[in-house]
Amino acid sequence: MAFIDYYKVLNVSKSASEKEIKAAYRKLARKYHPDLNLDNKEAEMKFKEINEANEVLSNPENRKKYDKYGKDWKHGEEYEKAQRQRQEYTQHQSSQHGFSEQEYSDFFESMFGGRRTSSRQAHSTIFKGQDFHAELHLDLKDVYTKHKRVLTVNNNNIRLTIPAGVENEQVIKIRGKGGEGLNGGPNGDLYIKFIINNRTQFKRAGNNLYKNVDLDLYTSLLGGEIMVETFNGNVKLKIAPETQNETKVKLKGKGFPVYKKEGEFGDLIITYRIKIPSKLSKREKELFKELQKMR
Repeated sequence: MAFIDYYKVLNVSKSASEKEIKAAYRKLARKYHPDLNLDNKEAEMKFKEINEANEVLSNPENRKKYDKYGKDWKHGEEYEKAQRQRQEYTQHQSSQHGFSEQEYSDFFESMFGGRRTSSRQAHSTIFKGQDFHAELHLDLKDVYTKHKRVLTVNNNNIRLTIPAGVENEQVIKIRGKGGEGLNGGPNGDLYIKFIINNRTQFKRAGNNLYKNVDLDLYTSLLGGEIMVETFNGNVKLKIAPETQNETKVKLKGKGFPVYKKEGEFGDLIITYRIKIPSKLSKREKELFKELQKMR
């Protein structure tokens, strides 16, 4: 496996902070994203390389191993641990029971799952593959309904169904979609972190949505009907006479889908904001003065 300098890939120094690494990754990911570089194989390869570098350097434990072991960072620490256990066990068993090296080897294999076909071959210990970490950026409207996506992680296309109601910064695990295991060990897992961008007029809090609605002074005083936009269409609301500013109305079931509970929704909370009329005519001012005297 050729050595890849992940710091050079992200164009950061080896002393870069987590914040600097994150900023560098996002900048490069936007630049080389496949959606912005259609049919550009070079940009596609660069994008994959950037993601690979971010998966390692954005994870403190992985970064520590990478700095210490270089290209062998995935298994370097495990090798050292297994070697220490072997040496300690050899010394202990030799002093307690007088095991020979050959006898120890057979015992070690039975204990730790190694497999030896001949006494001259090296012992092998099974290791799980590296876990991968990726970010998936979506808009709030994208996660209002269940939909399918294809992700490219380390040159592999992964098809997944994204349930409705995914939360911002929620992490899901896909088993076996990480790095390959060593010596027949299981593959690692893929952890996907969702970054949900909200470009709507709604504020989301859990399964509920919140929205401010302007109400003219006359409708608030006399009552009436208005059309209000919800996340999935318009509804007609009746306004009670003498509705006060900051009055809240709950529209049950008009909020956001409940994660992995099909057909269940939170509520939409409407807050009325009464707008005071401006640029009054002379006659309007006279009428308001008459009302003032009456009150």
